[in-house]
Amino acid sequence: MKVTKYLIAAVAVLTVCSARADEGMWLLQLMKQQNSIDMMKKQGLKLAADDLYNPNGVSLKDAVGIFGGGCTGEIISPEGLILTNHHCGYGAIQQHSSVEHDYLTDGFWAKSRNEELPTPGLKFRFVHRIVDITDLVNAKVKAGEVTEVDALTAPFLGKLAKEELEKSDLKGKPGIEVRALPFYAGNKFYLFYYKVYSDVRMVAAPPSSVGKFGGETDNWMWPRHTGDFSMFRIYADANGEPAEYNASNVPLKTPKFLSISIKGLKENDYAMIMGFPGSTSRYLTRSEVKERMEADNQAMIDMRGVRLDVLRKYMDASDKTRIQYASKFAGSSNYWKNSIGMNKAIIDNDVLGTKAKQEKNFAEFAKGKTEYEGVVERIDEIIAKRMPVTRQLNYLYEALSGAIEFGSPYMIMHKIKTALKEKNDSLLTASKAQLEEVFNDIHNKDYDHEVDRAVAKAILPALAQKLQPEQLPVFYQTIQSKYKGDYNAFVDDMYDNSILANRTNFDKFMKKPTVKAIEKDPATAYSRSKIEKLKAVSIEEKALSNGLELLHKAYIRGLGEMKLPVPSYPDANFTLRLTYGNVKAYSPHDAIHYNYYTTTDGILEKENPEDREFVVPAKLKELILNKDFGRYAMADGTMPVCFLTTNDITGGNSGSPVINGEGQLIGCAFDGNWESLSGDINFDNNLQRCIALDIRYVLFILEKLGDCGHLIKEMNIIE
Repeated sequence: MKVTKYLIAAVAVLTVCSARADEGMWLLQLMKQQNSIDMMKKQGLKLAADDLYNPNGVSLKDAVGIFGGGCTGEIISPEGLILTNHHCGYGAIQQHSSVEHDYLTDGFWAKSRNEELPTPGLKFRFVHRIVDITDLVNAKVKAGEVTEVDALTAPFLGKLAKEELEKSDLKGKPGIEVRALPFYAGNKFYLFYYKVYSDVRMVAAPPSSVGKFGGETDNWMWPRHTGDFSMFRIYADANGEPAEYNASNVPLKTPKFLSISIKGLKENDYAMIMGFPGSTSRYLTRSEVKERMEADNQAMIDMRGVRLDVLRKYMDASDKTRIQYASKFAGSSNYWKNSIGMNKAIIDNDVLGTKAKQEKNFAEFAKGKTEYEGVVERIDEIIAKRMPVTRQLNYLYEALSGAIEFGSPYMIMHKIKTALKEKNDSLLTASKAQLEEVFNDIHNKDYDHEVDRAVAKAILPALAQKLQPEQLPVFYQTIQSKYKGDYNAFVDDMYDNSILANRTNFDKFMKKPTVKAIEKDPATAYSRSKIEKLKAVSIEEKALSNGLELLHKAYIRGLGEMKLPVPSYPDANFTLRLTYGNVKAYSPHDAIHYNYYTTTDGILEKENPEDREFVVPAKLKELILNKDFGRYAMADGTMPVCFLTTNDITGGNSGSPVINGEGQLIGCAFDGNWESLSGDINFDNNLQRCIALDIRYVLFILEKLGDCGHLIKEMNIIE
């Protein structure tokens, strides 16, 4: 593979003449080569590049890590105390909640280390080392060990990562994980070594009336008054190494933690965010943006909307159900609303027009350049053929894999059938054990069979309205023939009479399994039909996408060359990034101007005791009315809650630290604004805003509402 001038120039730009300061999710390991540090200093940064990222020493990046499976968290004390969002810790809070101990409603405040709650399955990952492996991958392609397309795939990169770990000095060290990933659509490759701590305990979480104040209504909206934070702590063995939970483990002595500034902020102050943005698609063509709108987002809007309506009804009627489905509902509704906002913003902000102009400029640039000429047209041809199948796949997935939880493991059932027919006792015993695990997994503490039944009754006919009969799984034919088109009768038969429907049915089958029982089981037939259709459509979509990876690789490389000497950043892929900008207000529409911060006055203005989303706890209301804010109030005596910056963030940045020019924590990022939800596709400097929780509000809630002064004493607070 030849090395193009883009691969050299993108990491060795000497001049940054017109880069927009706010746009960009920059790789820390390329800051010096891309001279982004100079631009940051012009904006107000007081630190050196090595203070942010130092591969040979301690830096700010060592105070930031991956919280759980999809958020960012930061270390805010020398005792391993983590700050992240309430919605990031929501699954853990829900895991510990019950009707008797409703931490979702009441909040949780550990008053001592002994009260901090172990949270099985929760992990925190620090980036330990980053290695450029571009030359290694390219050499393997050149040697014929792997094709250029396969070099972009997870199987190859996973195998390569394991091989590199085997050669590394980190081999065998506790808690080390490694990932190899492509960047710039495969024009660069990096290897990430993570140090993973698996004893993470819940320390503090405000009640949902604070941590989720505004709920669905305010989600993605400004002005915002949500106290979206929670706190956890990393525990390690006596040597400070990762270890599974043990009562003898001790709080981790971290090499770096963030000092906290309560000096306040003003408009245009420098602000940077370090974190793990999940996914962006800034380099899509116009045709691909249309596919995102019509085939991806619309399927999510339609199918999740049906499920959420059902869940809302049952959660409002029962505290038990509300707790069971709290985390599921929050996760589903977040990107349901995001998809609605994104489609609206794409139209309102004329993203399709912007993409068309970019493609026109690229066509001029590509003239006479063999590797770039006609690339966009070839992408468009693939998308035109693929789009109907992509739409079908997304609707099927959202409805049948994303909404309905009940089903039957038809492959295990097939094994049991085989064992019965062949009289293979060992296979039968093993398969029955697997089936027992599946039954317990389905009927877990966060599952309600009747709620899921109601979802199925709503979602199955809704899906049939969106797809053609031939696009649906075979079980839809069964509904028409056996149940005379009565979806409710089909669902009731499956949820009442299937082997895995309840403990009585299950125990009866396990006591005396028969081939006939399996063949008659409606859930097994349903699951087999569903999976076979999803597999077939997925294979078809993959075949229609053939060649797209290399076209994207060429297109992104070409766009990078076209921009020079301005550097380019790669799309987000849940790796460590830095974005920088300023505290700033915005004006989304004519005659509308939004201030850059909100105060507790807005909490009382929004209060509605009849609406669960806008309930204000009595103690918090008293504190606000009495202006009992302590040292955290602004100079005029008001209490700040949230603020806006121009930082470029997306999902995965939730919980990321907002840091001032001196490297001090001033807030915690948790959302984007409604008007710029097309930002994952096209950044708009005028509209794009990050919504952050002011650290002063965090400390106020922690001290005054949670009575956790002992936690504040752990922190290094700068007044």
